Amino acid sequence: MRFRHRDGTTVHLGYCSNVHPAEDVDGILDQLRRYAGEVRARLGEPRLGLGLWLPAPTAHELAGDPAALERLRTGLDRHGLEVVTLNAFPYAGFHAPVVKRDVYSPDWSDRRRLDYTLDSARVLAALLPDDAVRGSISTLPLGWRTPWFTDRDRAAKEMVGELADGLARLETEVGRPVRVGFEPEPGCVVETTRDAVTRLAGLDPDHIGICVDTCHLATQFEDATEALDRLQVAGLPVIKVQVSAALHADDPSDPATREALASYSEDRFLHQTREPSGGGRVESRDDLPEALGGHRPLAAEHPWRVHFHVPLHADPAPPLRSTRDHLAGTLDALLGGPVAHTDHLEVETYTWGVLPEQVRPDGDDGLVAGIAAELAWTRDRLLEAGLEQLQEASA
Repeated sequence: MRFRHRDGTTVHLGYCSNVHPAEDVDGILDQLRRYAGEVRARLGEPRLGLGLWLPAPTAHELAGDPAALERLRTGLDRHGLEVVTLNAFPYAGFHAPVVKRDVYSPDWSDRRRLDYTLDSARVLAALLPDDAVRGSISTLPLGWRTPWFTDRDRAAKEMVGELADGLARLETEVGRPVRVGFEPEPGCVVETTRDAVTRLAGLDPDHIGICVDTCHLATQFEDATEALDRLQVAGLPVIKVQVSAALHADDPSDPATREALASYSEDRFLHQTREPSGGGRVESRDDLPEALGGHRPLAAEHPWRVHFHVPLHADPAPPLRSTRDHLAGTLDALLGGPVAHTDHLEVETYTWGVLPEQVRPDGDDGLVAGIAAELAWTRDRLLEAGLEQLQEASA
């Protein structure tokens, strides 16, 4: 879906395909048929944006094999899909039985991360619609915070410098920029927008910036307006936004609330948990079970937020809720004013398959319906913010 902001900017909205397991080109083509094309049809849209997740081996294959790339391009067009953004955060194996901290490897001190990101940029440049101004890629915020010694930090800075150079060369070659946004995430080297300013300001703003994940922003109890102002002052552009909501517990000391929270503990993904403790400090635990009952549980004296991407269009059952209101405020801060502060939006609820069993979608149809409802909710928020939906030609 495309929208026009009051300043004339075309704003793209799609959803991230990392919700679907696929590790090769055939698997990606199958997910286009089973899910993405069906989401588009359910919404009644002639064309739908898709934020592709490409595992590293697949990105490398596509970057070096014109025939494989043409197969993918043809599949996207057949199902009425367009791609202006890629998710290059998970390197591979994102739907393994246990992912947890493996999602942060290799980090930006490792040349494999650079090679993967540049492969992804080359693929995206070839997939961009003819009328798209630019492409965007999201990547991990340098790496997990431990261990992160001086040698690793130095190596990461060198890799990011090489990334900027590689993206500049690609723009010269293809005539349009592909930009990379580092995505602050709880527990990582770049955990907040403050960390982003400290570690990433001063890089090439034409090619390097920030991916704002609204679940992460809310989990860290960051005020959206203050965070976005901070990035703007530092000269860090918002390359893309991952539209997502966190799990919120008003009273984590309440037994019923703790029981409800425990139902969101699961083995695949890490669910960092945060509790404000006064004076602007936020207490942290790296996973929800640790916060609930580890050797050093959180105090549960103030509300909790949990890095669990919950569906956007409906709150979890009480006594829990989501950070939907924070998300709506963030979208308004980004796009409700006279200037559009980003132009790529990607709904990223990758956790449908690990939701508590009673609220998990029922088969492919249930997942398609859920993703379509999230996109419809986001579309409505953009219209409320004053954007105009563009009528696109049929695929």
